[in-house]
Amino acid sequence: MRVRPRIVIVMRIGIDLGGTKIEIIALDDAGSIAARRRIATPAGDYDGIVAAIVALVRGVESDLATTATVGVGMPGAISLATGLVKNANSTVLIGRRFPSDLEKALGREIRVENDANCFALSEASDGAGADAATVFGVILGTGAGGGIVVDGRVVRGRNAIAGEWGHNPLPGRAQTKCRGPHATAERWVASKRSSRARGYVPIFCDMAVRRRTISMWRHANDTKTDSLAR
Repeated sequence: MRVRPRIVIVMRIGIDLGGTKIEIIALDDAGSIAARRRIATPAGDYDGIVAAIVALVRGVESDLATTATVGVGMPGAISLATGLVKNANSTVLIGRRFPSDLEKALGREIRVENDANCFALSEASDGAGADAATVFGVILGTGAGGGIVVDGRVVRGRNAIAGEWGHNPLPGRAQTKCRGPHATAERWVASKRSSRARGYVPIFCDMAVRRRTISMWRHANDTKTDSLAR
């Protein structure tokens, strides 16, 4: 009687932690989707966010009868100096040891990276930027994020925020017409999504200023946008 060799299926779980939703996907060793789920992000509740991610992981692993490796794309960055979350538009994460807290809750090692860096690396690997030496990926969601990939490697910078264009101040008169101490691109995007109810601190600009701001961005970036699209 011949014993068939056991086939080991390596399952990988990826989690996208956003300001309004948490999405999980499980991929087998061939890259096929084995499971996918999406839930609302617990608003203003750090412990609730950690618990929700743990429940998603355990639920998917139970359904697939396996234990997977886990990677999380999250807003903001992990400070290289303190190990704490910083610059996250989901402000409940700021100042927390999110990676270690999630590892303790799951009972295993995980990988955590800025969500825009994950997106840019994915597009640079086998997406729209697969043939480009340098890729800049932009995310417009609850906030405004960005990631830079050069020669297949994420560029994080000495402060771990190299691609975060959303922290740049708004151009021109928008700075003085928008209420708030820091009129940045990300805060402008957040205000458009009525983020105050979800724990964000938005700014409010009148429509004329918004139109002028968009026009200025388009004029300054037409050439760069065209080259990225190609």
